[in-house]
Amino acid sequence: EDAGDLYDVLDAAAKFYRRQLDASDTARAYFDSRGLDAAIVSRFRLGYAPNQWDALKNALGTSAPRIALLEKTGMLTSGERGSKYDRFRDRVMFPILDRRGRTIAFGGRILTAPKVKSTASDAGEGTEAPEPASAVDARAGESARKSDPGPKYLNSPETPLFHKGRELFGLWQVREAHAKIPRLIVVEGYMDVISLHQAGVTQAVATLGTATTSDHAEILFRQCADVYFCFDGDRAGRQAAWRAVESVLPRMRDGRQALFLFLPDGEDPDSLVRKEGLDGFESRLKNATSLSEFFFAELGKDVNLGTLDGRARLAERTRPLLGQIPDGAFRDLMFGELERLSGVKTALAAAPSEAPRTGNRNARPPQRSLVRAAITLLVQQPSLARAIEPPGPFATLRQPGVALLVELSELGRARPDLSTGSLLEHFAQRDESGALQKLAVADFPGGVAEARAEFLDAVRQLERQTRQQRIEELQADHAQGDLSDAGKEELRQLLSARTKDTR
Repeated sequence: EDAGDLYDVLDAAAKFYRRQLDASDTARAYFDSRGLDAAIVSRFRLGYAPNQWDALKNALGTSAPRIALLEKTGMLTSGERGSKYDRFRDRVMFPILDRRGRTIAFGGRILTAPKVKSTASDAGEGTEAPEPASAVDARAGESARKSDPGPKYLNSPETPLFHKGRELFGLWQVREAHAKIPRLIVVEGYMDVISLHQAGVTQAVATLGTATTSDHAEILFRQCADVYFCFDGDRAGRQAAWRAVESVLPRMRDGRQALFLFLPDGEDPDSLVRKEGLDGFESRLKNATSLSEFFFAELGKDVNLGTLDGRARLAERTRPLLGQIPDGAFRDLMFGELERLSGVKTALAAAPSEAPRTGNRNARPPQRSLVRAAITLLVQQPSLARAIEPPGPFATLRQPGVALLVELSELGRARPDLSTGSLLEHFAQRDESGALQKLAVADFPGGVAEARAEFLDAVRQLERQTRQQRIEELQADHAQGDLSDAGKEELRQLLSARTKDTR
């Protein structure tokens, strides 16, 4: 079989579960009790797996090849006796979709755990209870056995289509709701995602029973620049947040933000948004902890910064992690904060990929990037901002320092008489202050005319990089079959403009 056959059988399974939801008063009552309306149930394609060993198998396994497909997609499982039976039984079902909206896996939540002896058909995952020799045996032979219903939540196993460390529940629904995703909010549960969407927070996604992986971080930041991680405030929640930090640090190019929202004891996003409403949840997001604040608080929580040993310990702990941050203003700011806290001179520590500097003290230090060059010139000559239209042709470029460059450009245009001193004063209470002060005194050979020429050249190159970034995004969507007619026209225009640039 090919991948198309696997998608087809999973789509058929999703439709089967939706029909079963319509037929189950108990399953519908569960979703009603969680406050879900018909529209959100439809949007997330929710369903129900009947309380039978072989309901899905009998409905879809009409031939040996079909049974093989069901087994390959993880919908059937095998026990010690070799019989095959439904993996999901008596569970409300949450289809997991890929970026094209195709079903690739399922999550299932047990409806009710039996409190007394029950039939084997109530049992949960196959590893939790013996499989039946037959449907008749299941109903009769094991009826006196007290069974374990299995885990509360059960996901599909890894399959050729599904790798849990690379998928995010709800991402397809987010992409459907937003032409341009403004932010993503990472939560832990299916119902957290769904309740947030129903409340109007239509940027929520969830990892699938696993910690945030490097693949998750890459996917998240490819969708948007601002990512909020929402965890419980207990020890386990903070550990999960730290694993997210470790995954996102190597991807924290400038312009990106990672923030952390820790919830009150006993609350999850589902309960919180129902209790406090959209406004209450949005207020909490506005007060989320920044990555930098959480990073230094977590690594310094048992360190006495009043002693030399304590400051040295903080530097020793943080340096290897900070070294993973891509070159740019955010990296410099993080090293600057370490210097402030510890007194260790590391603010301009070189990135691993940076060549060592020569011993010539009079040589001009190499610029690390076009963005750095443009920021330096704007700090030293704020009037250069009037040479470009806000927010600048590079505003959407995912590169270190772009967000700061945009802010400086807008500030320079808004205040024509802005001097370097006034600019530094404007940032005096900001994290960027130290880095900007260093750039303000960096050597730049030449006068006003040379500075303007170099600034405009940097802007033109950044504009070309921004265009190329957009071309690659549209080409990736086209390869996945996701590109609209408007997107195709935009791609044609961008390719034409690139061709003219190379002539």
